[in-house]
Amino acid sequence: MTAYTDQGQPPGQPSTEQARAALTALRHEVSKAVVGQEETVTGLVVALLCRGHVLMEGVPGVAKTLLVRAVSAGLSLDHKRVQFTPDLMPGDVTGSVVYDARTAKFEFHDGPVFTNLFLADEINRTPPKTQAALLEAMEERQVTVEGRPMALPDPFVVAATQNPVEYEGTYPLPEAQLDRFLLKLVVPLPQRDHEVEMLGRHASGFDPGDLEGAGLRPVAGAAELRAARAAVGATKVAPEVLGYIVDVCRATRRSPSLQLGASPRGATALLRTSRAWAWLSGRDYVTPDDVKALAKATLRHRIALRPEAELEGVTTDGVLDGVLASVEVPR
Repeated sequence: MTAYTDQGQPPGQPSTEQARAALTALRHEVSKAVVGQEETVTGLVVALLCRGHVLMEGVPGVAKTLLVRAVSAGLSLDHKRVQFTPDLMPGDVTGSVVYDARTAKFEFHDGPVFTNLFLADEINRTPPKTQAALLEAMEERQVTVEGRPMALPDPFVVAATQNPVEYEGTYPLPEAQLDRFLLKLVVPLPQRDHEVEMLGRHASGFDPGDLEGAGLRPVAGAAELRAARAAVGATKVAPEVLGYIVDVCRATRRSPSLQLGASPRGATALLRTSRAWAWLSGRDYVTPDDVKALAKATLRHRIALRPEAELEGVTTDGVLDGVLASVEVPR
């Protein structure tokens, strides 16, 4: 395990293999606090590798917030959390200009968005005006205050949680903001054996508020992420695989069940996530199976069902399964 200073900086630059081992260890650390949910944890790691943002959807009580807190505890990075509520104002997220009577000047006070890993808890419980405050931060990685842009730290990743839109008191995210999320991860209810194990941990004294007491330790930091991102960027993609990604996205635009298919930005996102998954799997090249593995998480929030398809019980994941089955796989 890499030795860390208080600031989370390892001595020396880690190799590609060290970076991969650190991020694999991160998934193990998270399992000390969260039982199951391996796919969700992997999605968060993929987002970190791609400098992308993650939207996690699930009913209340499936450990969405705990999962992000556990990832934060396993990283030597600064992290902050904001509980999104109906009365939250944009300045509560980005920061605000405050008059200082001692200096007779206006000074900008950083908001919680100035961090490495920003947890936006229940993002769809706040009005669209405050949701929109995150748009610039997510896309441009900066905040503009009175015409002056202020850069956010690097890395900067938004991990947002939301309840299903049919729950009361929710404001559906607009398509423009949904498209800013690299991945949408659906957090399911746990399997029976996982739920039994979870209750056993609580019976043994596990405290979700004390992750350090649960044994979670930082195993990766900014240096590992930099090395990993460089390796992901060098992962080879054959022209045939590029064509497969394009064909999958174009097939969503022709689906009779969809009124909105995946855009070229969606194809670019699928390329990024497929590269990250290939690298995490120990390869320096992308296969069609890598594309299939990340297709639903990358595209499910970038497509929209026709109303009549929704009435018939069609789901976006079901449409994507059909698309993947219909597009010819390169050999």
